[in-house]
Order: sequence, then structure tokens, then C-alpha cells
Amino acid sequence: MTGLKFRVLLDSNQNQEVFRDILVDKEHTFETFYHEIMRSFQFEGNQMASFYVSNDDWDKGHEISWMDLSYGDDQQTEFPSVMATSKISDFIEEHDQKFILVYDFMRMWIFLIELISTNEIAPETPTTVLSIGIAPAEDSKQMTILDAEEDYADESDDDFGFDDFDDGMDEEDLGGFEQYDY
Repeated sequence: MTGLKFRVLLDSNQNQEVFRDILVDKEHTFETFYHEIMRSFQFEGNQMASFYVSNDDWDKGHEISWMDLSYGDDQQTEFPSVMATSKISDFIEEHDQKFILVYDFMRMWIFLIELISTNEIAPETPTTVLSIGIAPAEDSKQMTILDAEEDYADESDDDFGFDDFDDGMDEEDLGGFEQYDY
């Protein structure tokens, strides 16, 4: 069997690089690779995640998700790939193949993954062979939804948008109308 060595770089706001080199068997699934990535960065791995096949510009391509979220849509032209059944070797197209792993879609942890070498000997289970830098705590990154709520914290409690515009009318302009009980 052939071993594949990937460099997994955590995209973070730290001033130092944090990455791991992980050796996997080319026949391993993305799920086993995912668990080793989570273990090596000391993340729990209990949030939704997806791998994306990428190119040299780090564009997201085909998605390999944690679970099938297609809801049985028969009209799909391309069926989703799932980590548990997708072999890594099936998605290697380049000698320096790149993947993006997005973990925890609320906190948006991004891992940039690049194939850096191949070995004739493959490990039985994915193995971290090099660890550089200290990973931040998994809960150290703010949830993106909380950021949005903070942006609107000073807004009024007008849920229907009635205060979104000024029509030039005030209470005095409406004084001639009588209220009726319906």
C-alpha cells in the first residue's frame, strides 16, 4: 500500500504557523483522516465538517461532507460524497493535491491541506508525524452568528421593519382619526 503525507495548516489569527504532517494510507477514507486531524489539533471533532477538493488558488471544489445532506433529491446531477465512504485515493488528481477542511460552520475553522509526499509504506491508521505550533483552543474563536447579533445590538426592537424609514408623519398628524374597537 502507498502512504500519503499531507501538511495540514490551521488558518488562524495567531502570529505563528500551526500545522501538522499526517501520514495516511491512500485507501483510508476521509473520515479516518478527519479524526486524525481533529486529534492532532486537540479539537473534539463533534461539529459538522466538510472537505473540499481544491486547486492551487485554494478555491473550493467538490464537497466531501460529514453526512449526506441531499435529502434524496433525485434531480441532482452530481451526488454528494460522504467522508465515511470516500477513499482519499479517489480524489487525488495532482502530485500536490490540495483540500480544504471546514470544521464547525458556526466558528469556521479552516484547515488548508496539501499532499507533500508519498511513501512506499503506509500506516495502518493515520499518524501525525510532525507537529509544529500550538493550536488555539477549539472554543477560542467567536461564533459567526454571535458576531451578527452584536452588529445589530443597538437596533430597536422593531421586528417588522416599521422603523426602517422616515415617512415624515408623527403622532400629531394622526390626531384626527378616531380609534374603533373591532
